[in-house]
Amino acid sequence: MMRTRTILIIVLILALGGGATAFLLPRDAAREAPAYALDEVRRGPLTEIVSATGTLSPVNTVQVGSQVSGTIQHLYADFNDRVQQGQVIAQIDPAIFKARLAEAEANVKSAEAEREKAWVGVLDAKREYERQQGLQQKKLVADSVVDAARFAYDAARVEHQVQIATVAQYEAARERERVNLDYTTIYAPIDGVIISRDVDVGQTVAASLQAPTLFTIAEDLTRMQVEGDVDEAFIGQVHDGQSVEFTVFAYPERVFHGRVAQVRLQPKVEAGVVKYNCIIEVDNADLALKPGMTATVSIEVARHEDALQVPNNALRFVPDWPEERLAELRAGLQPDQSVVWVDEDGGLTPLRVGTGLVGERTTEISNGDLQAGMQVAVPEKRKENERKRRFGLSLF
Repeated sequence: MMRTRTILIIVLILALGGGATAFLLPRDAAREAPAYALDEVRRGPLTEIVSATGTLSPVNTVQVGSQVSGTIQHLYADFNDRVQQGQVIAQIDPAIFKARLAEAEANVKSAEAEREKAWVGVLDAKREYERQQGLQQKKLVADSVVDAARFAYDAARVEHQVQIATVAQYEAARERERVNLDYTTIYAPIDGVIISRDVDVGQTVAASLQAPTLFTIAEDLTRMQVEGDVDEAFIGQVHDGQSVEFTVFAYPERVFHGRVAQVRLQPKVEAGVVKYNCIIEVDNADLALKPGMTATVSIEVARHEDALQVPNNALRFVPDWPEERLAELRAGLQPDQSVVWVDEDGGLTPLRVGTGLVGERTTEISNGDLQAGMQVAVPEKRKENERKRRFGLSLF
C-alpha cells in the first residue's frame, strides 16, 4: 500500500513537471521558422519621390524699419491689417527734428548774410583798386599802394567764394534735417498684409547702429513658398519645374500641391549633414496656409505610368534556407540585381530581377522573368494581439 502511494506521488510530480515544461518552452516549434505571406505582382503608375521638410513663407516679405532714432508717437496699423503703398503706418515724435530743421534754416540765413557782406567787401575793394590805379596814372601814388589795393581786391573776392561755399554747406545741412524730419513719418513701401508689429506707442527706437524693424509686411499671401531642405544625396535628382505634394500639421488629411521654382546653390551644414535649399511655389488662394507652418514635402523626381512593381519588402524577404545556399545565391547576383521569391507549387523559388524606380511602397521591376499576376513572398504581418515571449508562463 505504501509502495503504491509512493509510485502515485512520483507519477504526479512527473506529470506536473512535464506540464510546466510545456508552458515554459515555446508552444509551437513552427513559430521559430520565418513566416511569410504572398502578394501579387501588379502593373500601374509608379512615382519616385524625394522627401524633405520645410517652412512656409510669403514670396515677398518687406521689413519696414526706421532711419532715425526717436520715440514712437502713433501707430496707424496693427497685426493682419491690409495696407496700401504710401499709407502712413507709424509716426516718430518729430519735435526734436523740427527744432534741428529750424536751426539749420537759421544757419542758412546767417551764411547768406555773410555772403552778401563779403560781396559788399568785393565791391568796396574793387572801387579802391580802381581809384588807386587812376592816381597811379597821374603819378600821385607809389606802385606799392596800387599793389596793396589789388591784393585787398583779390582777397575780398576769395572771401566771397568762401561765403558762397559756406551757404551751400548750410543748405545741405538744412536738406539733411528736412529729410530726417520726413523720415519720422513711416510709410508702407508695398501693398500687403502686416504679419508682424515689433514696436508699441512710447517705445524708443535707436537707428544709430542698425535700422530697427517696426513692421513686417507680406506682399501677397495668396502666393506662398516652401523653403525645403534636401539632403545632398538626393539633390542631384531635384530640378526646377518638378511637381511637389506636401502636408502641414494643421490639415493632416489635406494634400497641397506646388512646383520646384529654384534649387539654391548655397549649402547648409547641420550636424555634419550637407543640405540644399529648394524653393517651392504654392498657390494659397483660400489662405489656408500661414507663414511659418512646417511642411512635409514629397518632390516627384520620376514617374512611370505602366510599371511592373512589387512591394518593397518583397526585395528584403529571406526564407529559411541553409546559409550555404543563400550565400551561393547572393554570389551569383549582378550589382544591379535583386531577388524575389515566387510561389510555385506551394514552395518558394528565387528569381533574379533588375529594379528601377523606388516608390514609397513598391519598386519597379525593370527586367527579369517576373510577370504581372505572379505571387511573391513578403514577410508576414504579425497580428496586433500577438505577443513575443522567450520564456515564462503564457496565460493568453
